Amino acid sequence: MAGEHTNVRARRVVTGVDENGRSAILVDEDTATRVALPGFTVNDVWRVDRLPSHVDDGDTLTGEVELDPPANGLVVRLATFPPDSEIDPETYSASIDALHGEDANAGDAEVMGMHATETVDVVTVVSGELYAVFETGETLLRPGDTIINRGNKHSWSNRGDQPATVVTTMLPAKR
Repeated sequence: MAGEHTNVRARRVVTGVDENGRSAILVDEDTATRVALPGFTVNDVWRVDRLPSHVDDGDTLTGEVELDPPANGLVVRLATFPPDSEIDPETYSASIDALHGEDANAGDAEVMGMHATETVDVVTVVSGELYAVFETGETLLRPGDTIINRGNKHSWSNRGDQPATVVTTMLPAKR
């Protein structure tokens, strides 16, 4: 069904210590930091503005999804991509721009969605299949596969007929 990726929601369960000093579940909810765009749906589940963080620190999610993580922190997100047949290059580029990703230059390449960020991204496929596309080649990723993208130009291509979902931890990086 077209647009199915926009229905994906991420539940987050946050643990900690209760008023008696015992381990406990403190939060069990769907994340409120979510955006459903034609090119993909993003659910941010945790963000910290500085590393190392203290175990008692809360997240610093603001309710708004931004492409890049904080300058000294990280963001963990669930992203779902529709089949390529449901989107076009302009749609994908506009979706990246909507996340304050204008600097990623997603509309400037021959390959749909080709972009780069100043990050190291650890990406694990949890459902569906997704091609990681680079300037000189590509590889098919299946559930359980993890790719570490180190600030390289890349794109995601879902050539199947079902949405593909990944969990990504993004860390800021320098060149």
